[in-house]
Amino acid sequence: MTRFRPCIDLHDGQVKQIVGGTLDAADGELKTNYVSDLSPAHYGKMYAADQLTGGHVIQLGPGNKDAALSALAAYPNGLQLGGGISVANACEFLEAGASHVIVTSMLFDQDGRFQQTALQELVDRVGKDRIVLDLSCRRVKDGWKVAMNRWQTITELAVTETALNDLASYADEFLIHAADVEGKCQGVDEALVECLGDWVTIPTTYAGGARNLADLERVNELSRGRVDLTIGSALDIFGGDGVTYADCLAWNRRRG
Repeated sequence: MTRFRPCIDLHDGQVKQIVGGTLDAADGELKTNYVSDLSPAHYGKMYAADQLTGGHVIQLGPGNKDAALSALAAYPNGLQLGGGISVANACEFLEAGASHVIVTSMLFDQDGRFQQTALQELVDRVGKDRIVLDLSCRRVKDGWKVAMNRWQTITELAVTETALNDLASYADEFLIHAADVEGKCQGVDEALVECLGDWVTIPTTYAGGARNLADLERVNELSRGRVDLTIGSALDIFGGDGVTYADCLAWNRRRG
């Protein structure tokens, strides 16, 4: 069954909710939905107290390391950490308390060509059971392609059943942001969620556009319970009015 998964998005050292497609936008206009007065550690402690597992901490750009480490320390082995992960620093974040490292950009060269050797090197270093592949994507003419560099660069890697089957042997989970709808609270990318439900063979979390509790039910239906959902800007703990954190906890508890 589909579960609610928590998140902590970090930008300039603060917990924020951002319209994903505006990160490093050409016009320089970053659109921010919410900036929290509470620390990353506060959210980490809350998720730990409520026994929420599989949540992710994402560093959106530089200047977030201390904030990320504080969240990990607040919930040791309870949160996944992504943003700027490389073979060189992955072990540092795992030793600091991350259950998994989340990777995207390190899998590609500067022109967006997939580098399988880099992924294999990471697997050899930390083990596939500590890796989440963030295949966050943007829509293209005939489907979706993975986007890197804070969702600004479209890579050559298409999100397809074949690609997901191949990549599943290198990771414990997938995390897939639909960058085109991320932060907009206008509904999930239903076509993508349905495809993921048909294609994935390992635990997978979808993020992007969720606006209310009905979207949890919709993702559950479309994916036949095979895809989990992160809710960000619509959630009351991030300034939203679409769904309460308490209702999301209740959803999970009803499903064991």
